[in-house]
Amino acid sequence: MRSRAASIGAACLLLNLGGCGYSLVGKGINVDPTIKRIGVPVFKDATGKPGLDQKITQKVIEELLKRGRFDVVQETTGVDAVVDGEILSYRAIPIGFSQQGTGTTASTQASRYALILTARVRYKKVGALESIWETDSLVARDESDVGDSSSTFFDREDQVIERLSASFARTLVATMLEAF
Repeated sequence: MRSRAASIGAACLLLNLGGCGYSLVGKGINVDPTIKRIGVPVFKDATGKPGLDQKITQKVIEELLKRGRFDVVQETTGVDAVVDGEILSYRAIPIGFSQQGTGTTASTQASRYALILTARVRYKKVGALESIWETDSLVARDESDVGDSSSTFFDREDQVIERLSASFARTLVATMLEAF
């Protein structure tokens, strides 16, 4: 009998939480039904990292297409809304170190890097004065081990950029469209 009363009490408590100011975040889709076609021009790139602008733009387009709600093009004409972006920074920061050699010839070298991308993004309906959503600092981060030699980091960097770009695009599209 006691467990039944406890269950009923817990159920009542959960029902009352809605009236106490508690609510779930991200519980809906924030999409204007008149937006059918979205333009995603190539992101501007303030970093100078070759091909990064193309990779980020491609992944954002792919992520929007996965949603299945929009026709997505890489232009700004003939569209209902535009996603404008600018890559502000791309940094590879050493976060792990290893000791090489012994004694007086010992040296410390980076063994793991964090790659961090920061971008400014604006999602705006064509003809509207205000953005639907915008941020000056959307950040994506990934990590990679260097391997046996620091020169292998640059071989692996393309793989990390692929993951970083996909992660950035998922975060961007989810934030833009899902009432967060």
